[in-house]
Amino acid sequence: MEATGWGYTHIRVDSFCHKWTISHFSFCMDGIREKIISAKFSLEASDKVEWCLRVHPNGSDEESRNYLSVYLGLLHCQKSPVWAKYEFWIINSQGKNYQSRSSINVFSFQKNQYRGFKRFILRDFLFSNPQRLLAEDQLTLCCKVSIVGALFNTPGENITPAIKDPKHMMADDLGELWENSLFTDCCLLVAGQEFRAHKAILAARSPVFRAMFEHQLEKRLTNRVDINDLDPKVFKEMMGFIYTGKLPNLHSHSMACDLLAAADRYGLEGLKVICEDALSRNLSVENAAHTLILADLHNIQQLKNEALYFIAFYASVVSETSEWKSMMESHPHLVAETFHFLGPAQCFLEPSLKQLK
Repeated sequence: MEATGWGYTHIRVDSFCHKWTISHFSFCMDGIREKIISAKFSLEASDKVEWCLRVHPNGSDEESRNYLSVYLGLLHCQKSPVWAKYEFWIINSQGKNYQSRSSINVFSFQKNQYRGFKRFILRDFLFSNPQRLLAEDQLTLCCKVSIVGALFNTPGENITPAIKDPKHMMADDLGELWENSLFTDCCLLVAGQEFRAHKAILAARSPVFRAMFEHQLEKRLTNRVDINDLDPKVFKEMMGFIYTGKLPNLHSHSMACDLLAAADRYGLEGLKVICEDALSRNLSVENAAHTLILADLHNIQQLKNEALYFIAFYASVVSETSEWKSMMESHPHLVAETFHFLGPAQCFLEPSLKQLK
């Protein structure tokens, strides 16, 4: 149903990023420094709200003693509470962001209140990669703060039907070509099921399809491609993304895994990133080991690290799953890598490693 009127509400959000470098960081370990607090900082446009960062090199409590804890604190404000989201990350020796973690929700901050991540990164992992994460014995930590500000309403009025966003129109039009097999010029046979498609669109979106069609042109082959290593349902979802950029059925772990493999095979980087994000957000005790295998197979380091962190948190129950026991037999190198990565979970994983000897 088309709208006949309009109204607009603007919620102001002011975001800024603070970079903090701590020198001689290795000297702060082993209980020498319980916590380190940064100088106060504020948004350039206003000094009415002042913040600081706080790091606990040896964790902020018994539960987090094997981790580095990081917090954002509100030092001063004229009106409270202050509503904000926050994100922390480390800048590595190559200048790239590493171990980015953000708050899922907007939180209220009262004066002198701190919020953050008490298990931000394992200390053993941090110090096992000093050249990458602690170049010249310096820890460089960044925090992005997004403050929710004033709310403005614009009164509505009667309007004529709105024109669609041109980008959405293009996606819908291309989707119609795909769904209705209009003006197709090639046939893709997937496990015996036929799909009609357009060479130009496939070649523009996938370097693998481009190379495939160039080879066909050189060899004067037919406009038919046989694909036997993909499930038709997964292939159809991948083709929908190629034409429209949409993934309406990315709702299960198995579909995300299969689409990730397909994206890697056909050079679809955008699809690969979306699947990686879906797998990361939906890690569970049952699928953590399988996700670790998948990330290792397709060389996705960030997803692999997140799977390892998840296993660290739930080591005692993950090590009892059938997926973990299967991984012990099929991918023993990952079990060994997990063991060396997870200092706090050593007591849970050691029996599993002994079975490999």
